[in-house]
Amino acid sequence: MFRYRTFCLAAAAALTACAGNTPRGGQPATPVKPDDASNALYQRLDQDSQRYEAGLALARSGDTGRAQSEMKAALDDLRAAATQCAQLKECDQQRFVAGFDSLLRAGIGSRSDLAVEGDTSATTPDATEEAGEGSPVVSAVPQLGRSVTLLKGRELGDIIALNGPVKAALEEWLTQYRPNLVTAYENYQYLRYQMWPEYEKAGLPEALLFGMLAKESGGKVHAVSRSGASGPLQFMYATGLRFGLTTVDGFDQRFDPRLAARANASYINEQLAIFNNNLELVIGAYNGGEGAMQRRAGRGENAAGFWSPEVYGGVSQETREYVPMVLAAAWLFMHPDRYNLEFPKVAAKPGSITLKRPASIAELTVCLGQDGNAHDGWFRTLRNLNPQLDPQQQEPAGARLVVPLRLEKVYQRDCADGRWPQLAAELHEAIVPAPAPVALAQSRAPVKARSKERTYVVRKGDTLAAIARRSGNCGIREIAAANGLRGPHYPVKPGQSLKVPECAR
Repeated sequence: MFRYRTFCLAAAAALTACAGNTPRGGQPATPVKPDDASNALYQRLDQDSQRYEAGLALARSGDTGRAQSEMKAALDDLRAAATQCAQLKECDQQRFVAGFDSLLRAGIGSRSDLAVEGDTSATTPDATEEAGEGSPVVSAVPQLGRSVTLLKGRELGDIIALNGPVKAALEEWLTQYRPNLVTAYENYQYLRYQMWPEYEKAGLPEALLFGMLAKESGGKVHAVSRSGASGPLQFMYATGLRFGLTTVDGFDQRFDPRLAARANASYINEQLAIFNNNLELVIGAYNGGEGAMQRRAGRGENAAGFWSPEVYGGVSQETREYVPMVLAAAWLFMHPDRYNLEFPKVAAKPGSITLKRPASIAELTVCLGQDGNAHDGWFRTLRNLNPQLDPQQQEPAGARLVVPLRLEKVYQRDCADGRWPQLAAELHEAIVPAPAPVALAQSRAPVKARSKERTYVVRKGDTLAAIARRSGNCGIREIAAANGLRGPHYPVKPGQSLKVPECAR
């Protein structure tokens, strides 16, 4: 009689073999290049995965005898290949971990078909299971998943060391940075429906996501650092590309909360495998670079801990501060009551509106006011929920925008027509006259050669839309074309010189 549990345990045993073997010195038995040997093992992984899935199909069709034979053979060969991979420095054991995980998940997806009559363990879920704890790797392989298991919801607190640096970070969050922490929490609540599912699918705790978001951007989706790190989780461009964040139709996907969370979760899990599931090293690598962290701490079972003198004293001051701040924010997310901290209740359920008249996010912010006890207004929330839109650029009637559900009725009542949208439009269309060019500049500039072109130096807080309004006649697209700026956001930065042509209306 075929039983799913038998094969789950067999796969778990195989995965334990993969996780329990560490690379050893010496040459492989066959004198081939390590890269070639690794590629051959990867091919076996693919073939064995296909064979295992074929066995599942046989089981579902009722041919349990052949299913048992095929699945056992696939797992046996996969175990052998994983063991060989552990002997090769160039072989990526994480591929085998992911392969075993996918096979186990495929088996779990078929449990209702494969369970024997009367075996309720195959169909009755554990009511106390935490989000992410159902990962076959986590539940079946403690050698691999020790720290990963501890990263599941309530267990995360067991691995955060409340040492001096973390306690100092707790004090910072609870004193001068308390407003930042509370604001980050509010911002996160509106983004949660996009970001948390990606972490949950990756088997990572929500508190870690919040800790990184709070420290990286404060939940400001459009945050950009001086080094160029961008988005809610502050990906550098190259790292973003590595994890699937590209530019589509002019929109940089680092600013997409859902995709950024997915990429961040992939990065965290990748680095957990490299650093033997040492959370502090992984967080430090996210800030200071995984290469630098590997050189400083090593990798695998022999990696030194982040708090060890050689690592903690050797990383940059920024990373020494970053790691405890992330851990402290995660800790406070889990235990606000212990620290006299109260996070606000946020009615963050998402909804949408269809514009009845052209409007920009800036105009909608004026129109919506502070309805719903939004002390700071709705500008940040609307920007975060519609990251692909330029907040100063009017969207046409009929355009759909994501808003908190509670604002749907407010929009219909206050912003579809009437005094507030009219006021918002009037303010939005205001033109700030540009200063007249000085006489010396006029005397030196040949009118015909320069075509009355002016130079404008971008100031802090400027957007191209605001600059276009102040220019008098030129629109966003004309100025963008003159300066080679790409939409839809046409990014500018303080100190940048822009050519502002003379445009006819």
